[in-house]
Amino acid sequence: MQTRSRTNRLRDVAPGKSWRIRLAATLLILLALGVVLTTNRWLSERFTETTRNRAELRLALYSGNMLSEVQRTSVVPLLLADDPAIRDALLKNSFADTTLRLIEVQKEIGVASIMLLDRDGWTVGATNRNLLGTAHRNDAYFIDAQRTKDTVFSATRQDGGAYDFTYSRVIEADGQILGVIVVAVDMMKHERAWAGLQDAVLVTNSEGTVILATEPSWRSKPVDVALSSADSPSALDRALKGAADWAQNPPDAYLSGEAVLRTEARVPFQGWKMLTFTAYDSVREKVNGVIALEIMGFAILAAFTFYILSRRAWSQSVSFQRESAELRLLNARLSREIAEREKVQKTLEVAELTLAQSSKLAALGEMSAAVSHELNQPLAAMKTYLAGARLLLQRKRPEEALSSFQRIDDLIDRMGAITRQLKSYARKGGEAFEPVDLRACVSSALAMMEPQLKQRVVKITRTVPRQPVMVMADRLRLEQVIINLLRNALDATKDLKDPQIDLLLTVGETAALAVRDNGTGIADIGSVFEPFYTTKKPGEGVGLGLAISSGIITDLGGRLTAHNAESGGAVFEVQLPILGKKAEAAE
Repeated sequence: MQTRSRTNRLRDVAPGKSWRIRLAATLLILLALGVVLTTNRWLSERFTETTRNRAELRLALYSGNMLSEVQRTSVVPLLLADDPAIRDALLKNSFADTTLRLIEVQKEIGVASIMLLDRDGWTVGATNRNLLGTAHRNDAYFIDAQRTKDTVFSATRQDGGAYDFTYSRVIEADGQILGVIVVAVDMMKHERAWAGLQDAVLVTNSEGTVILATEPSWRSKPVDVALSSADSPSALDRALKGAADWAQNPPDAYLSGEAVLRTEARVPFQGWKMLTFTAYDSVREKVNGVIALEIMGFAILAAFTFYILSRRAWSQSVSFQRESAELRLLNARLSREIAEREKVQKTLEVAELTLAQSSKLAALGEMSAAVSHELNQPLAAMKTYLAGARLLLQRKRPEEALSSFQRIDDLIDRMGAITRQLKSYARKGGEAFEPVDLRACVSSALAMMEPQLKQRVVKITRTVPRQPVMVMADRLRLEQVIINLLRNALDATKDLKDPQIDLLLTVGETAALAVRDNGTGIADIGSVFEPFYTTKKPGEGVGLGLAISSGIITDLGGRLTAHNAESGGAVFEVQLPILGKKAEAAE
C-alpha cells in the first residue's frame, strides 16, 4: 500500500513538474526572441549610422584631396604665361630649350604634364616628347583659351571613355596671341588610390556623367546607366539576401549583387558630385557577433534553468555540465574572434586618422606663408604695448601699464585663434559662422591697429549707421580682412604730409564697407588680388594680404573689389549679404 501510494504521488507530481518546465521553456524562448530582435534592430541602426558617418568622412577626405589638386594646378598656367623664357621662345620662334624648361617646371611643381602650343595649335614644347609636332587647333582647351584669354579648365573625353583634365591659358605680347600653355591635372592618381579601397567611388560632372570611377566601365556614362550596367541581382537572389539579413533596414542600392550604403557630396568645383558605395558586411559581422553572444548567454541560462527545475538523474546532470563546458569554450572562442575584429577595426581607424593627418600637414605647408603674414600684425602690436608698459612702469603708473598687459593678453588669444584655424583648414566651411555686427568688427580692427596709428599722425574718419549691421560670418576672419585693408591704407599714405583714411559702412541690398585713402593709388589695379603681387619695397611685404582677404570674403559669400578714386588714392570695398529678418529674430 505504501509503495502504491508513493507511485501515485509521483504520478501526481510528474504532470505538475512537466507543466512548469514547459511554461519556463516557453517564457525563456519568448524572452530570448524579444531580446535578440530588439538588440539586432538597435545595433543594426547604430552600426549602420557609424558606417555611414565614416563613409561621409572618407568622402570629405577624397573630395578635399581632389579639390586641392585641381586648385594647385590652376595656378601653373598663370605662372608659365608670364615666364620670360617661354614668351621669348614664342616671339623668336626658337624652341630648342623649351621642352627642357617645361620638364624643369614639371619636376619643381609636380603636375602631370605640360604642353606649349603656338598660335596655330602646333605643339612646340612638351614634357612628353612624343607629343612634339602634334596639332591641337581643334581641341577645346586651345579654342576656349583663345576665346576667353583667361585660365580655362577643360575635361576632354578620350576614345576609351576616360577623361583628360587640363588648364590652359593664352600667352600674349602687345595684345597679340603668341600661343597657349596647357597643363594637365593628374586626377588618375586619386582614381588609383580609390581602387585600392573597399568602397566603390565615382565622380560626375554637372551633367551627371561619370568622369572618374574605380570601375573603368562606368566612365563617360550617366550615373543611372553606369550602375544599371553592373550585374544586378535577380529576384531570387534578393530574396535570399533578404533572408540572410532578416532584420536589416532596406539597403540604399545593390551593386554587383551586394547591398551597399550610398553616400554623396557636392564638390565645390564645376558642379561636380562624388558618390561612394560601402558594403554592409562590416555591420552584419558586428551585429551577428553580439547576437551570437546573447544566444550563447540564453543557452547557458536555459541549461541552468532546466537543471534547477527538472532535478533529473545524475547522468543528466553530468551531461548538462559537459554541455555547459562546451558552451563556455565556444563563448571564449567567440570572444577571441570579437577581440580580433575589434583590433582590426582599431587598426583601420588609426590608418584613417593617419591619412587625415597627412592631408592636414600638406595643407599646413601651403598655409605657412599666410599664417606668418597674419601673425606679424599682433606681434608688432605686442612689441609696441610692451614698450609702452615698460615706460609706464618706469614712470610709476602701474594701472595704465596693466591696461597694456591686458591688451597683450588679448593679442595672445587672437594669435592662438589664428593658429587654431590651421587645425580646421581641411574642413573649410561655416562651422564658426555666427551673426556678427559689422560695426563691432570695424571697432575691433581699429583697436588692433591702435599701436600703429599712435606712431603717426593720421586722420581717420569712421561713418557707420546707428542701427546694427548684422551679417553671417566668422568674426575673426572678417576682422583680419579689415585689418589688412587698414594696414595697406597706412602704407599707402606713409609719405604724405596730411594722410587721411576714411571708413564708410552703408546698408542697402548688401552691407558695404569701403576703406579709402588719399595716397597715390594703384597702377596695376587688375593684379592687386593676385598672390605675391605687391607694390611695396623688398622686405616690407610678400603680396599675400589682399589675396588672403579676397579668399576670406569669397568664403563668407561676398566679394572684395578695388578701384582708384577720382580725387586720388585707392578704395577697397567689402560687400557681404545682410542677415535675413528670420535670422535676426532668432538672434
